[in-house]
Amino acid sequence: MALVVCKFGGTSVGGAERLRAVAQRLVDRKLAGDRVVAVVSAMGDVTDDLVALAQNITDDPAEREMDMLLATGEQVTISLLAMAIHAIGYKAISFTGPQVGIVTDSGHTKAKIQEVRADRVSTALDAGMIVIVAGFQGVTPDGQITTLGRGGSDTTAIAIAAGIGADVCEILTDVDGVYTADPRVVPAAHKLDVVSYEEMLEMAATGAKVLQLRAVEFARNHGVVIHCRSSFNDMPGTIVREVDDSMEQAIISGVTHDTSEAKVTIRDVPDRPGVAAIVFSYMADANVNVDMIVQNVSEEGMTDISFTTPKEDLARAKRAADEVVTELGARLWSVDESIAKVSLVGAGMKTHPGVAAKMFSTLADAGVNLDMISTSSIRVSCVIDGVHVERAVQALHTSFGLDSDSVTAEMSPASGKGA
Repeated sequence: MALVVCKFGGTSVGGAERLRAVAQRLVDRKLAGDRVVAVVSAMGDVTDDLVALAQNITDDPAEREMDMLLATGEQVTISLLAMAIHAIGYKAISFTGPQVGIVTDSGHTKAKIQEVRADRVSTALDAGMIVIVAGFQGVTPDGQITTLGRGGSDTTAIAIAAGIGADVCEILTDVDGVYTADPRVVPAAHKLDVVSYEEMLEMAATGAKVLQLRAVEFARNHGVVIHCRSSFNDMPGTIVREVDDSMEQAIISGVTHDTSEAKVTIRDVPDRPGVAAIVFSYMADANVNVDMIVQNVSEEGMTDISFTTPKEDLARAKRAADEVVTELGARLWSVDESIAKVSLVGAGMKTHPGVAAKMFSTLADAGVNLDMISTSSIRVSCVIDGVHVERAVQALHTSFGLDSDSVTAEMSPASGKGA
């Protein structure tokens, strides 16, 4: 008998028939002897619809009120799913995030989980119930409703799994697992059977939408095994867990891309010690997430500082940039929303020099210019013009041998030094 947390995304619960199918799947798991907790998202496009309603009222809604609004989406799903389970003759109980003790900080619209008090979940499981929890939401210590940001239901599921000591957390979605690239862009992409936490973190951070970055971080920190699989069939998906000697080490596990970021440039900033600290302190105070950073070579004591940030943070970033320009006496700031980021991820590149060199030459051969570059020990990322992103991903997927199933073969990426 296993203790399992199953998370279902919005597509999986997008209507009465799909809710009935999820209910039957949960009942089947219980009949097989498992103790089951389901974490669910809002149905279909409900969250987008709620955002649109808010924007029809005001262009700048208060973040606290946005949390109050958006938290209702999951509340609809949990109650309907509990009813669907009751209708086929089994016991179920639904809880909101606050009811099961998902305690967060006060960062409205993208709060971080501080504590999980899972006693109510465990008590309901002991009573023989299927437990249904609203994802994406929590509560501050002083009782304010918060949401965890897009994809936050993944994080809720991992947090519940850690809190109750689950054997596995299944993230069930509309794809079969984690692929070597987005199959919609690269038809030759194929599913990975096992991925390490380290690789999955980099893939999630660079555009792989199948798992939320914070969920993977939480899983790694608490040792929660993730099984990412389809909610529409029973086929095995992709296991995400700690690396061990039994796992094959592909040089490149996948090619990811992200078109959800924009580049902000602050021009003619005085080139003196402490300026970068001032710029990014303003961004941090405005709750702006910053990804890649480039500072140009100084000319006549002035320089440009560029960074990428999610487009959803742009309004705050622009306000902070206004303050930075005033504080530092910079000339102006500008935004480019047409960029894309393409990345190579693979634990094997730690021991195989020349990956970056081959990546750059591949992109050059494809006629793709590089704007910004960032690396880690298992990732190389480039910012490019967004119009070239599909061509770039396809070229890299082919160049690094990912179009075939032999991705773990010993191959020499290129002669050269370093990643």
